[in-house]
Amino acid sequence: MPVKAYLPLLILLIISGAVYGRFISDYSGDLISDGVSEILRLDRISAAEENCEQSYGFLPCTKTALGNVFLIVVYGYLMFLAATYLSSGSELLLEILGPGLIGGLFLPMLGALPDAMLILVSGISGSTAAAQSQVSVGMGLLAGSTVMLITVIWGTCCIVGKCDIQNSVAVDLKDTKGFSLTGSGVSTDVWTSHAATIMAVSVTPFLVVQLPQLLHSTSGRHLAVLIALIISLTLLVSYCLYQVFQPWIQRRRLAYVKHKHVISGVLKHLRMRALGRLCTDQGAPNIEVLEKLFKAIDESEDGYLSRSELKALVVGIRLEEINLNENDAVEKLMKDFDTSHDQRIEMSEFIAGVAKWLNEARGSKGPSIEAGPDTMKYLADLHEEARREHHFLGDQNDESVEAVENPRSIAIKAVLLLLLGTVIAAVFADPLVDAVNNFSSATSIPTFFISFIVLPFATNSSEAVSAIIFASRKNLRSASLTFSELYGAVTMNNLLCLSVFLALVYARGLTWDFSSEVLVILIVCVVMGVFASIRSTFPLWTSLLAFLLYPFSLVLVYVLDYKFGWS
Repeated sequence: MPVKAYLPLLILLIISGAVYGRFISDYSGDLISDGVSEILRLDRISAAEENCEQSYGFLPCTKTALGNVFLIVVYGYLMFLAATYLSSGSELLLEILGPGLIGGLFLPMLGALPDAMLILVSGISGSTAAAQSQVSVGMGLLAGSTVMLITVIWGTCCIVGKCDIQNSVAVDLKDTKGFSLTGSGVSTDVWTSHAATIMAVSVTPFLVVQLPQLLHSTSGRHLAVLIALIISLTLLVSYCLYQVFQPWIQRRRLAYVKHKHVISGVLKHLRMRALGRLCTDQGAPNIEVLEKLFKAIDESEDGYLSRSELKALVVGIRLEEINLNENDAVEKLMKDFDTSHDQRIEMSEFIAGVAKWLNEARGSKGPSIEAGPDTMKYLADLHEEARREHHFLGDQNDESVEAVENPRSIAIKAVLLLLLGTVIAAVFADPLVDAVNNFSSATSIPTFFISFIVLPFATNSSEAVSAIIFASRKNLRSASLTFSELYGAVTMNNLLCLSVFLALVYARGLTWDFSSEVLVILIVCVVMGVFASIRSTFPLWTSLLAFLLYPFSLVLVYVLDYKFGWS
């Protein structure tokens, strides 16, 4: 096990007595000569010690601001280690088992585990009044994690991963325009846009739980929490199922686009070889032209098109652009044209097949398609459109998949890392919440702002570092992975962590009074979610928009809570 896993624990145990002792020494003062005064001072020390409760009976405890800063740093670092171990174990497990159930269901939940632990312990123990006071730590962490990931980390990834933008697309590995606000940026695939849309939808439970406040009703708040919890859990299950089946959906979508590319390429090629138009003015297939084309392709002159003759037809269509070879294209031609299933295409099947493809092409472009002189330009545009769609689908078929060596040892290491991360997160979540509350009491700074600013850097730092590293590779696939991970992390925060929070509020009968915090989450998620769902290329100026949303969120909460009395 790495040494750094034990170093913070050793430091914590070594200094635990010192932190506790420093608190006692604050009351020592000068030498005491009066016996009565001495008894009174010792009484005050004893009472102070009782008020400072040590976590698990041995972890350090202090009521001083400086001491709690130290504890927050130590416990925060331990939570960072927990998040790092969970992330490393997740990556190893994904390397062995691949996407689907593991990548779509199990690993996203593990990524949100540190946040969920902190939220749970913030209100699960103590009296109802104490839980109501401490639960603001959980809300601060939930809002802070969401806002930090989708603003500060999003903007940083946009800067780190920037490439030159040409024809509204960021060119892979080309970064010559410096920090041009409009000339450089990142591009992502269409699945990343879908992830952004899901992220925007994931704020629905926040709206539901906030309805009684919007209607100025106090009687329905507890019921609204229950309804929001049910909706949040339903959305969480739906999101996990989507993640599980997403690879299958991607393959189906990619196969459709490749089929569309073959259709447009073959029709374009036939149109170039034809001595006339493929369709009449009425849109019907031009039988005379198609018969001449059939005879030109039928080199054996046996009245049938064989596989070898079809392969000769598609050689010049440049299918290598979409990772589809000539044999795959021949299979698609055979599947669509060979209605008799005799592994050869007759003239009637050829004419019917071309007519069918022309109708499909016409349907994909709308009713404005004409069969006149513009057909060639239209087919060229359709071919380019199919190539562009394939690009933004992020096909990874050309990437070699390396076999995993020693899968058994890697699996054991992954499980140990996951267990270690889970144990650290579970053990030190409660002490960290106590340290935040004690620091808030010592400094009169609201716990929300401490947990909003400080704790997300501990629990989400591994995700942030991973996203920035991927973004630095400067290509469409790495950028798509980066931003998809960020949107997925925010979605899991909004669903899993909110479900834990709502269950805690409902089970303990706590009051839901977080209007300003909910408004901040809604604004940031909806703005960034809608913005990222309607476009796939993000110039550098969009990072400024993301960065500005972070201080805006802090200022908005402060103004609404302390100027307008929302809290």
